[in-house]
Amino acid sequence: MTKILPPHRTGKGLPPAPAQVVHNLDRAEAGTLKPLNFKVSPEFHREFKAYAAVQGVSMLDILKEGFALVKQRRG
Repeated sequence: MTKILPPHRTGKGLPPAPAQVVHNLDRAEAGTLKPLNFKVSPEFHREFKAYAAVQGVSMLDILKEGFALVKQRRG
């Protein structure tokens, strides 16, 4: 039976140059959009999207307006 040797490991290598380092803890620029990650039922999504279309506004605008109203009501 032939003995199979383990692969030769070279190590992790050199760290990236300072110009290549990504600072992902910095704040996003104003005006950029960041995704929200939550799920809703297909029925809610359909109703929400249809309402936005009938009103002629984006779903994002309705979400922002609704959130502003909730903050106002709850304090």
